[in-house]
Amino acid sequence: MKTSDISSKNSPIGAEAAGSGILLGMHTDNWRTLSGSFDQAVASAVENKLIRIEFGLIDGQNFIQGLGYDPSLPMDVDEMWLKRTLDERGISVSQIDAGYPLTGQKGAVYGVPYVWRAIRMARLLGCPYVDSTDGATRPVGWSDQETIAQWRLNLRLVLERAESFQVGVNIEPHGPFTNDLDLMVRILKEFDSPWLGVNFDTGNTFIAGHDPLTYLKAIRPWLRHVHCKDVPKSMAEANRGEETGIAMSDASIGQGANAANIRACIDYLKETNWDGVFSVETLGTPRNIHDSVTWLRSVIAAPAPAAA
Repeated sequence: MKTSDISSKNSPIGAEAAGSGILLGMHTDNWRTLSGSFDQAVASAVENKLIRIEFGLIDGQNFIQGLGYDPSLPMDVDEMWLKRTLDERGISVSQIDAGYPLTGQKGAVYGVPYVWRAIRMARLLGCPYVDSTDGATRPVGWSDQETIAQWRLNLRLVLERAESFQVGVNIEPHGPFTNDLDLMVRILKEFDSPWLGVNFDTGNTFIAGHDPLTYLKAIRPWLRHVHCKDVPKSMAEANRGEETGIAMSDASIGQGANAANIRACIDYLKETNWDGVFSVETLGTPRNIHDSVTWLRSVIAAPAPAAA
């Protein structure tokens, strides 16, 4: 099976997305800094006529999530109950965010089991993908060579489980190694696995100093899912090229410094007939979500510009 052939045909999302072009969803993490709940995020998706969500995972329980102030879900949630609850509201899960770093001294000890459990949950929910990354900074005390070697080993362990469960693993650009575009492409080619893809992030690549469209074109054969976020102009002026990722953006999509890049990425994906989900990432206020979804729908629906 070629890398470009993966389609998650074993899940409702994969079946819906095939041949459908760019589809919109949202990440429940939009409510994290607002101390919002998972239920609030789902209600916002329904209100904005979005039928796909993405969420993060907590390994165990904590009082913040228990009191309803965290939009992530515990790993020991009853998956069948969750699926029934989402099905009743017409919601599917496009990806589970299992972004615990797979690099460094903690990657094998914590990261691999974390992603393994996310893969199992995804399978039970009929979700096609889980997301992972490399961490925001280089591990202290490890050389780049050691870190990359461990990353390769951890990816191998994760992909063995992914193949068994038939759930894709998407690497997200969020740290120093995933924002090394040459390294990313080498890793993807090296594994040559239909279960390894990329969750492209418009905001992280931009703040890291990339031209998002250039990054997107390089990883296009492995593109499975997108985190779509704009970047506040003040943040871009202060931090672009100094950071490798954004924990949260309070700019509605289309209103920040990254809007033109997002539009260019959408036009390119329409031109190349990409099918998949753009997961909205912005501070989860009613105005931000509404404005972001409205802008994205207008850009996705617009005719692609004629080739020069």
